[in-house]
Amino acid sequence: MTAAWFRDAVIYEIYPQSFQDTNADGIGDLRGVIERLDYIAALGVDAIWF
Repeated sequence: MTAAWFRDAVIYEIYPQSFQDTNADGIGDLRGVIERLDYIAALGVDAIWF
């Protein structure tokens, strides 16, 4: 991997507070992001930006 891998990468920005709520408090959380990693990977995402 070269130092400029990001030039051709698909980078997906996630705002965890609005992504997915796993504990029903009305605010998304990191656990929600983790639970959806398979879906994000299936989209062809190379990196996640928080």
